[in-house]
Amino acid sequence: MCRLAGRSSAAAAGNHIGARPLTRKWWPSLLCHGPLKPERLLPLIVATALFIENMDSTAIATSLPAIAADLSVEPVELKLALTTYLLALAVFIPISGWVADRFGAKPTFMTAIGVFLLGSLGCAASTSLEWMVAARFLQGMGGAMMVPVGRLVLLRSVAKAELVRALSWLTIPALLGPILGPLLGGLITTYSHWRFIFLINLPMGALGIWLAWKYIPLLKGEVKPLDWTGFVLSGAGLALSMFGLATLGRHMVGTWVALTCVAAGVAILVAYVLHARRHPHPLIDLDLLKLPTYRIGVMGGSLFRIGIGAIPFLLPLMLQLGFGLNPLESGAVTFTSAAGAMFMKTLAARILKRFGFRKVLVFNAVAASLMLCTYGLFRPDTPYLLMVGILLVGGCFRSLQFTSLNAIIYSEVDQARMGQATSLAAMVQQVSLALGVTLGGYALSAASLATGQATGAPINFTFAFLTIGLVSASSVWTMWKLAPDAGAEMAGRAKPGEEVHEPKVVARPGT
Repeated sequence: MCRLAGRSSAAAAGNHIGARPLTRKWWPSLLCHGPLKPERLLPLIVATALFIENMDSTAIATSLPAIAADLSVEPVELKLALTTYLLALAVFIPISGWVADRFGAKPTFMTAIGVFLLGSLGCAASTSLEWMVAARFLQGMGGAMMVPVGRLVLLRSVAKAELVRALSWLTIPALLGPILGPLLGGLITTYSHWRFIFLINLPMGALGIWLAWKYIPLLKGEVKPLDWTGFVLSGAGLALSMFGLATLGRHMVGTWVALTCVAAGVAILVAYVLHARRHPHPLIDLDLLKLPTYRIGVMGGSLFRIGIGAIPFLLPLMLQLGFGLNPLESGAVTFTSAAGAMFMKTLAARILKRFGFRKVLVFNAVAASLMLCTYGLFRPDTPYLLMVGILLVGGCFRSLQFTSLNAIIYSEVDQARMGQATSLAAMVQQVSLALGVTLGGYALSAASLATGQATGAPINFTFAFLTIGLVSASSVWTMWKLAPDAGAEMAGRAKPGEEVHEPKVVARPGT
């Protein structure tokens, strides 16, 4: 038996119920002694799913005008297709861990990829906005299980000593997806047809299913009772409120129907809060918000993400409708933001160690929001290199902020509640991004009504980017409440043996 595989299997079997040993049966000799060892192969298999999801999300944004033309709708109406996908993620991510424990991580992961591919096929065959929205919801259902369960497979199969290396392999394809997505989406839409953006998911997804079937071990965890009432309440509340907000003022449903959906959704969410307080094991543990750094990270992160969530929607529309660029030219501009984000990943840890979480989060929220407002100053005659440079720098600021927010929320969370903390944070993140797309669409429509110009007029995007930039900047007030030494140990600023009051929150008005 390969010694590396033996160590991995021992760690997995010892720490997780139902884990099967990674013997030679699971890891061929070539994989143990060749370049792809288990701690590299497993992350790459999981990253296949993450790559497909990230690339698909960014590629479709580049093709929004072309899709709108084929479906005979205004491009701004397609915000519903984007928000529906994010909503499905928010609804189903909280139960992904339970499903993996109940049915096994391997079959759940494979099925999730299959559901995502089925949704992709539905998107490619769409002939109406309603069809596209339904297919995107199906994609979101698959994505909600695909990535979290994939990470769970990794955590249960790789020894702790090899986990950091395995996670580093996982991030590489995940970072490449947002970079290649705009370029690939633009290339396909310009020289072929936007439907192939969804069809190219099929061979890559099929490869992921085959690799998962062949090399991922059968893993099962302890099955705990699922809070079905909480799942129904949270899912229905989110679905109704987000649907009402996304369709309000549009022609899909009447205004009163949209308002009724919003009111009913909010009422159901309130009912969930009351239910969660009484249930011993709620689906979403709202008591986590009593932890200061978790509450600040989630609330401040939500405001920041609402602003940032509108970028993939507004930027391609501005470049194509406002500036007359084709999808490939648009993708060649927007991909630089993801490139900047990838570059910042290499510096984030050092910056946090040097300045600490509070300074980084406050300064970065201001800087990223200013860059966001700057996008609205772009005009058709703005030099290409200037736009690319601003987007590159903006991507760096956003990446550092996301990295910091994703880390600080866990500084007070104990290991037993880590799964619940991850589910709640992921759900709030997806809802925030969906709200960002909705807000961006409304800001653009409001500007068009105020100016009397067509939706694609550059002045309308100035107002839209200014609006979402101000919303993003409002997160500074929340970040400021962090204590100066919050997350010090996590950032590597605490010296060995030094007592650090970590983390705490400075007593400020409104905390």
